[in-house]
Amino acid sequence: MKKNIVYFVLIIIIGVIAFVPGVKDKLKDMFFPIATIENAVHISDEDYDVELKGINAPNTNLKNFRDKAIFLNFWGTWCPPCRKEWPSIQELYDTRKDHVDFVLIAMNDQEDAVRKFLKENNYSVPVYIAQSPISEKILPKVFPTTFLLDKNGRILIKEDASRDWNTESTHQFIDNIIK
Repeated sequence: MKKNIVYFVLIIIIGVIAFVPGVKDKLKDMFFPIATIENAVHISDEDYDVELKGINAPNTNLKNFRDKAIFLNFWGTWCPPCRKEWPSIQELYDTRKDHVDFVLIAMNDQEDAVRKFLKENNYSVPVYIAQSPISEKILPKVFPTTFLLDKNGRILIKEDASRDWNTESTHQFIDNIIK
């Protein structure tokens, strides 16, 4: 009888995690950074060598962000999930731009479309278009893809989906990686 109750409780817990909106994301926010740091992949100097044309920022090379914490996002104006996460990225940028460098790279997009999107939505996060090949190590397979890199070039977070970036756990995570 007690064994059946334990199984029943476990099934309810799994059901809540799987089917109740937000529970899975909350658990992921709580546990994801720890697991990611343990398995962090390092970005080499060659991986950083990407020429970037600035849309609302000066032209630069990604290697100029080496030795800095970076919020690196690959997105497109044509991508609905990318557009969905933009407000939270802007809010995170507004509060953490002094702690981490933001590099958002528009992919498969026209410069005019990107400029129009930024202007219409009053977004100020630095946006670039890659002018040279992007390393396979960071080249996205889906959009949006976001990396949070520490100053040693370790990928601490890789998110292959849209998410709310303006969360307390993300703020704490950024504050911890800059120490």
